Amino acid sequence: MNKQNLIIYDFIELFSILNEIKQSLNFNLLNVSEKEFGDLKLDSLNSFLIITKNKNKNLNLKNQIVINNFPLKISKIIETININFLKNRFIQQSDIDLGVYKLNLNSRKIFNNKNELSLTEKESDIILFLKNSEKPVSIDELQTKVWGHSSKLDTHTVETHIYRLRKKISSKFNNHDFIKSTKLGYNIK
Repeated sequence: MNKQNLIIYDFIELFSILNEIKQSLNFNLLNVSEKEFGDLKLDSLNSFLIITKNKNKNLNLKNQIVINNFPLKISKIIETININFLKNRFIQQSDIDLGVYKLNLNSRKIFNNKNELSLTEKESDIILFLKNSEKPVSIDELQTKVWGHSSKLDTHTVETHIYRLRKKISSKFNNHDFIKSTKLGYNIK
């Protein structure tokens, strides 16, 4: 999983402190001035929080943390940052759009307006990987990326998982075309 990004907005003191201990942090640091903020492409970042020291600098973003109760222990600041990253990740995984379906990675369920279906972790991983792929995915690529095997495992493992997943979706949602198979591989329709 990609590291999350902490954007420190016009708060050079905090950036200096965190930059000294960045090897111990589980997130990336970006220092941005007020002038540079307008040029920042937030949608290009995978996951981010913005931290500011001035509540008057409210950027109207749902993932902004304002720290203005000084003095604070650095451990408390890091704890607040980590808690907010966890909350954001939970929210991001709650409703992943799959056309007429939604995938909730937290509960491992796929659902539409009327029905919901429980999935295994591997089934969720397969659906998410296929959804994020722009082109059909080969069995070898699924083995490597979803199963994490670089050597050739029995291709029937992947095929069996896909078969069972298709069968579950077909029987619950009466959709026989959710996972399509072509000469190039599998994709989600």
